[in-house]
Amino acid sequence: MKKALISVCNKEGLAEFAKSLVSLDYEIISTGGTYKLLKGEGIKNLKKVEEITGFPEIMDGRVKTLHPKIFGGILADRSKEDHLNQAEDNKIPIIDLVVCNLYQFDKEPGIENIDIGGVTLLRAAAKNYQDVTVVSDVEDYNMILEALSEVEDKKIERLKDLRKELAYKAFCHTADYDAMIADYFSGGKNLSLNFKKLYNLRYGENPHQKAALFEEQGAGNKGQGIINAEVLHGKELSYNNILDADGALNLIREFDEPAAAVIKHTNPCGCAVADNITQAFKKAYAADSLSAFGGIIILNRECTKEIAEEINKVFAEIVIASDYEAEALNILKQKKNIRILKINNPLSIIKNQKDYKKVVGGILEQDYNNHQLSQKDLKIVTKEKPSENQLKDLLFAWKVVKHVKSNAIVLVKGGATVGIGAGQMSRVDAVDMAIKKAAENIKGCAVASDAFFPFRDSIDKLAQNEIKSIVQPGGSIKDEEVIAAADELKMAMVFTKIRAFKH
Repeated sequence: MKKALISVCNKEGLAEFAKSLVSLDYEIISTGGTYKLLKGEGIKNLKKVEEITGFPEIMDGRVKTLHPKIFGGILADRSKEDHLNQAEDNKIPIIDLVVCNLYQFDKEPGIENIDIGGVTLLRAAAKNYQDVTVVSDVEDYNMILEALSEVEDKKIERLKDLRKELAYKAFCHTADYDAMIADYFSGGKNLSLNFKKLYNLRYGENPHQKAALFEEQGAGNKGQGIINAEVLHGKELSYNNILDADGALNLIREFDEPAAAVIKHTNPCGCAVADNITQAFKKAYAADSLSAFGGIIILNRECTKEIAEEINKVFAEIVIASDYEAEALNILKQKKNIRILKINNPLSIIKNQKDYKKVVGGILEQDYNNHQLSQKDLKIVTKEKPSENQLKDLLFAWKVVKHVKSNAIVLVKGGATVGIGAGQMSRVDAVDMAIKKAAENIKGCAVASDAFFPFRDSIDKLAQNEIKSIVQPGGSIKDEEVIAAADELKMAMVFTKIRAFKH
């Protein structure tokens, strides 16, 4: 009878997996809480580790599997007769399968959550992958069972290949785990990152640059990024596509109500909210239809047939939505080169993750800019008070300006951008650009600035174009001068006391 050693922290799907192993003629050796769960599920062919070792678990479970009768059974080289003879002489059972996942140190950092025996089991089984199947991920249970069933039919080649792949995965798991613990002990002085290569890209930002896409490994990352999106149609994403799509997704996370945006070169050229997603899309695209050419369209609701028909009239690189009406998908697929992406949870705010930027010789780390501004956070600093409609537009404009490259100015009217000034070296230049984009739609707009106004020149230009409300962080040594200018021009101004630079 083949033997499987099972010792896991995450017991999701374990009972069903163990029952299937028993049906494949495996005897199961287990420990502590895992043994109790399997015993309670009526699993047959089940033994405690101490029945094999003749030694009880001790020291609050710190020592359970660390014994020659366990590790000899895992590490014995089946191709060496003396290994097998030594195992027989010492009554060491040969172990064919090791199922182990580790104490969840990432969720509860601390000394008692540093796994010793589990890491050792995984490394031993992975080292002897030619003879032992190592399972470190609950998501692999079904794949393992399929492969083991094929072995019963003498189809052994797949299992041989699979064992090496699983060994690689186990070593990645223990490496990531050890790095996490090392970071903990370093007190923030060390940073370990683990990325797995998904595939090569055709090229980088320009055709002469080689590029590849890597996925960050570790808890809390799955499902939140654009690389987890389901590609429903079109060729693979390029380097620039991924950057732009990431920017689009980060922007659309800001909104609970139906929202749409068009992104170009990581900047929004249009963004809008509305009572329904079709209306939001039309407002967003109309905001700057010239710049929207060849852009990325993102929706935080299901893509409707009407939206798909509108998109097919223009050139868009990518469409991203939480879902698609069947007719909408068929319409969009009429264009061969458009990429159609589905992301299951575009509304989820990024949590417990850091934002990294590579510089030559180093890496910068910061929190994601997840700050959510509400009306109660605003400080009215002018004699003129913003109306309720102006406050709505100011808060909307602030959500958008967070995602525009600095220096940034965003003009908004009725829940839609009408002019965006992005990435300018001076704030007044960003104002000029936004005003130019807004054209005849500028009257009555609300304006957001990602950082303070250093002089009153921008306020004067905005007033000349009949803009009546402004949101900005404040904090300039010229704040009093800027506020006085707004009072003189009968403009309402509110301070956020928080900046929104994006470089």
